Amino acid sequence: MGTSEAVLQVLSGGAPRPFNSDLCSGNSNSTFPSRFLLKGTKKRASRDKQLLKCSSTLQNHTGLNRLKGLDTGFYEYTQVNRLQHFKCKCQQAESVSGLRAEDGNGTWFVDSAKKLNLNGAANSPNILEFQDVEQYEQEKKGLNSNGAPGNTRDSISKTGVDSIEDEAWDLLRDSMVYYCGSPIGTIAANDPTSSNVLNYDQVFIRDFIPSGIAFLLKGEYDIVRNFILHTLQLQSWEKTMDCHSPGQGLMPASFKVRTVPLDGDDSATEEVLDPDFGEAAIGRVAPVDSGLWWIILLRAYGKCSGDLSVQERIDVQTGIKMILRLCLADGFDMFPTLLVTDGSCMIDRRMGIHGHPLEIQALFYSALLCAREMLTPEDGSADLIRALNNRLVALSFHIREYYWIDLKKLNEIYRYKTEEYSYDAVNKFNIYPDQIPSWLGEWMPNKGGYLIGNLQPAHMDFRFFSLGNLWSIVSSLATVDQSHAILDLIEAKWADLVADMPLKICYPALDGQEWQIITGSDPKNTPWSYHNGGSWPTLLWQFTVACLKMNRPEIAAKAVQVAERRLSRDKWPEYYDTKRARFIGKQSRLYQTWSIAGYLVAKLLLADPSAAKILITEEDSDLVNAFSCMISANPRRKRGRKNSKQTYIV
Repeated sequence: MGTSEAVLQVLSGGAPRPFNSDLCSGNSNSTFPSRFLLKGTKKRASRDKQLLKCSSTLQNHTGLNRLKGLDTGFYEYTQVNRLQHFKCKCQQAESVSGLRAEDGNGTWFVDSAKKLNLNGAANSPNILEFQDVEQYEQEKKGLNSNGAPGNTRDSISKTGVDSIEDEAWDLLRDSMVYYCGSPIGTIAANDPTSSNVLNYDQVFIRDFIPSGIAFLLKGEYDIVRNFILHTLQLQSWEKTMDCHSPGQGLMPASFKVRTVPLDGDDSATEEVLDPDFGEAAIGRVAPVDSGLWWIILLRAYGKCSGDLSVQERIDVQTGIKMILRLCLADGFDMFPTLLVTDGSCMIDRRMGIHGHPLEIQALFYSALLCAREMLTPEDGSADLIRALNNRLVALSFHIREYYWIDLKKLNEIYRYKTEEYSYDAVNKFNIYPDQIPSWLGEWMPNKGGYLIGNLQPAHMDFRFFSLGNLWSIVSSLATVDQSHAILDLIEAKWADLVADMPLKICYPALDGQEWQIITGSDPKNTPWSYHNGGSWPTLLWQFTVACLKMNRPEIAAKAVQVAERRLSRDKWPEYYDTKRARFIGKQSRLYQTWSIAGYLVAKLLLADPSAAKILITEEDSDLVNAFSCMISANPRRKRGRKNSKQTYIV
């Protein structure tokens, strides 16, 4: 797609025009009317006010084809044409200017391969294979065979890749949701073949992250800014389930733009944002990762756009602190890891990850580093920053020391003594050697290792979870050596973890009686399907960031090559089934937005590897020193009086 077409077409089907970043606020200084006091006192809102409203007039506007995916019906039986546009009556805030990046974000990876040293990979325009793409294009519109044979192959390859990317961008923009005329997010899936949409027509916090990163890398910042600020407003709402309210600071799992008629005026409507904090979700589980992803995206927005005014706003600073206080609150747990229940993250069904799943710990660590970077120094933040630093040290030590496993560590566990009572115990969590599964001894390569999925007393979850390991690399939760070892393992076990579609969400799958007990005989999580060993194309973007951070882009390029063979032809599924990912998932949604966005982010980052820095957090030297002190410290000394002059309280 040409760079001149990179700016999203909004409000017309013709010439491109920039986003309107105006937000629905009556305050001209762009500050949202907060539903909480900045001093921390929360106003209790009545149930009839728990919808963020924006008055609008309903107009039939057939030329506005960018409103696909916007659910305009508040009641189940109300059907409104998707081509209808809602003109916002509310006073718009001043739009952000000067945030548009220069046209172009580098060329695609296939065009710039000659500029990258891919550790011996052939640096030619045809570095990727596109046989399936060529076949798809031939079936779609035929090939022009005129011209020299050599030029024909190059042009076919280039045309094939460009057509996939163009299609992906069109689908991503068709999934956009508007609120008061401004883009606010992307729906989870826009599958025209499915009549039962469930909640796939909503904007999910975690699902929007790759979409937001794709727009940032394209220089289209307004949709990300709008998303950040509007979801911030939803954070302070009082949500309950069975008369019980979750902790203040919780971010919703998703939200939906609904349109309802104004009382007494059939020609006018108002748009409302209706959030779901888990009270309507399958399993009724509140999301732990939404707030963590929100902080990560906020930092990426500032680094990519150069606009730090958003993260410096009082309401945004307050939102960051609310998330941190919720996560850093003292409880009964002795571990520095976050204690969460099953289904509270990307794996949103019962899969035996209750406790301290690696995915949440990696996102938690990343969000702590991002928040520390963005928090403005003030007297009220001193205690919070101190607690944040203490948690970073303890969390990094805990994960690196106790979650890491390779062949050497596996042999140590195999020889563990149990029932040890002392501060100097080697087997601190009373792990029984018989817990080592039979598959692991043969599967573990001589070179490589990974972070296990979970750790609790007398329990180690030895499954390999992709997102947790990849984000541990991105966030520097894993050491440099551990990060390389994780990528070494993925390369060594490519046939198991990538196969015909990257990337396995976890390995291996639960089967037999174990599947029955752990998942509750979940028919959607059958072996090698969905979250139980299914393959998820959206993980391609996290994999690419991890590879670029460790300066190993050739691994990510190989995975992109695998994905390009099928994604477009298979209509961008949500996930794939079977051990080698040969089948489209049996309940997989087509045109899944984060599958589309994950592919685009991977392509954009491979074209410009330096752009990955907006997501990467480097290891802090102070944390390294504190980590070293913890290793060499006497365990009994930790029980003594703490030194008030210490930078980090260990």
